[in-house]
Amino acid sequence: MYHCPVELALDVIGGKWRAVILAHLKERAHHYGELRRKVPGISEKMFVQRLRELQEAGLVARKEVSPNVEYSLTEEGRTLGPALQALYDWGLLRAARTGVVIAQS
Repeated sequence: MYHCPVELALDVIGGKWRAVILAHLKERAHHYGELRRKVPGISEKMFVQRLRELQEAGLVARKEVSPNVEYSLTEEGRTLGPALQALYDWGLLRAARTGVVIAQS
């Protein structure tokens, strides 16, 4: 049982890495290696674990495209688009206000 809808949302997409992975997949599907390079600073074990969690939550689909594996958002994952875009936009504005540099990937 949750006491607030935000609590449920953060339980599913919370944490730094899940939201970052979802943000990259919001743009388009990615092969595993390509997606992995877009998320530096996370261990391989943690990256795989987060991808599995997102799959189990029904937000990310894994598809074998020989010889690669491709990840994309499911229909349910795509419903996060506006929320992810709002976080992206807020992050850009916050960086501009505070002088934080955001590396382009």
